[in-house]
Amino acid sequence: MPLPPDFHFSQGSLQDFVDCARRFQLRYLERIAWPAVQAEPILENERHIQQGELFHLLVQQHLVGVPAARLTAMAQGDADLAAWWQAYLDAAPAALPGQHFPEVTLSAPLGESGERRLVAKYDLVVLTGDGRSVIFDWKTARHRAPRRWLAERLQTRVYPHLLLQAGFDLNHGQPLAADRIEMIYWFAGFPDRPERFVYSSAQATEDEGYLHSLVEQIALLAGGEGVWPLTPDETQCRFCVYRSLCNRGTVAGSTDDADYRDFEPDMDATVELDFEQIAEVEY
Repeated sequence: MPLPPDFHFSQGSLQDFVDCARRFQLRYLERIAWPAVQAEPILENERHIQQGELFHLLVQQHLVGVPAARLTAMAQGDADLAAWWQAYLDAAPAALPGQHFPEVTLSAPLGESGERRLVAKYDLVVLTGDGRSVIFDWKTARHRAPRRWLAERLQTRVYPHLLLQAGFDLNHGQPLAADRIEMIYWFAGFPDRPERFVYSSAQATEDEGYLHSLVEQIALLAGGEGVWPLTPDETQCRFCVYRSLCNRGTVAGSTDDADYRDFEPDMDATVELDFEQIAEVEY
């Protein structure tokens, strides 16, 4: 089954492919909605997902000018959400001088042919007065992810790479410098322990080659027939909704053993693309 002509890649879809090619095939090509849950207990996991979505909404509203006091009142009634929100106000992680772009979507061609596109929706991009480009990503997972785990995630590679490729539109048409791009993961439950990744020209070159190779692998598999390879790491299956379809178990993993997963929806994959409104780069 070939890729749909309007298919666009995101950090989430690419992460799915890296984790398990079969999951990518089921989710994005066959579009199978399998009646299984990601983690148990179900209600607790759903509640945590909703809390994370509400936290992102509160921060976005604050960044566009809604008074903090009004938002604080909205956070009351949920102890976890109220604690995260107060931690955000106290730490003021995004209090940088410069231009702030909350919930901004960027897109650029991806692959040697440029027929496919890479898209990402950023929690916040700040272009500072001293020439830095700072990406913020808010995390609400129960556990703080270690640096080594974050470094291996596609998000850590996709977001700086795409900002370098398409961020000039945010910068009055001027290109951004790779070695002046920084990505910061800020953890609502661990506000004093953010994780920073500084980008570079060498990393940008490496990421470009790596992302292109992933797209080529996907295109090659999509041009064939049959079932795509299942991951050899069956620990991935504990939190995959297709586990029973693939005969990899019927019981979801526990939220207590979910490592550093947010279980957030892939906002990049669900964003409606209007290319007249999205900052982009053309070949």
